[in-house]
Amino acid sequence: MTTSAGAIYVTNNGGRNWKAQVKETIDSTLNRTISSGVSGASYFTGNIIGVIRDKNGKYLAISSRGNFFLTWQPGQEFWIPRARDTSRRIQSMGFIENDLEQGLWMSTRGGGLSFTKSQPDFDSINNFDFSSSDIKTGGYGILDVNFKNKDELWAACGGGILYSSIDGGKSWKKDDEDKVIGSLYKIKFFNSKLGFVLGSNGVLLRYVE
Repeated sequence: MTTSAGAIYVTNNGGRNWKAQVKETIDSTLNRTISSGVSGASYFTGNIIGVIRDKNGKYLAISSRGNFFLTWQPGQEFWIPRARDTSRRIQSMGFIENDLEQGLWMSTRGGGLSFTKSQPDFDSINNFDFSSSDIKTGGYGILDVNFKNKDELWAACGGGILYSSIDGGKSWKKDDEDKVIGSLYKIKFFNSKLGFVLGSNGVLLRYVE
């Protein structure tokens, strides 16, 4: 279980008792970082807009201002704040195939999208190495990315637009048939034949092969 403050709890008896996995909240971590006196520490200010978990219990959290993100994995006492490696602010992030071992994806304001070149090391304090993907959204922000399998993935954008790739994100095709009024916020594939897209104004699209 996670909270909006970045606290993480685990239970082994059906919810009767819970044990904290992180010794301090994200706010406490950021305050400690800022007061450390390290050059550039003031960069890590603001709240978080969401916490994302992969299938093995590794976590991401994104700053509401889009200027940095944080990571945590089991065994660590606190979240690690990390600067973005681009001039554009972060729009959204997630795990490739819901698994840190496969890497991370990051979308940035204005329709940018990139993927890590190798498995990120959550124990390291070094920046992660992202590689840009050649997707042209016309300036619409990419709000979510989800993998149907290791090669096929879909991107949901503002303006009610979907893009798909069948080569792992090297090239993209705009889905003109499913354009809706509003924005598309979330994509979820449950298996190779069942998937949904959630949008504004109560829009729900179902994937059909």
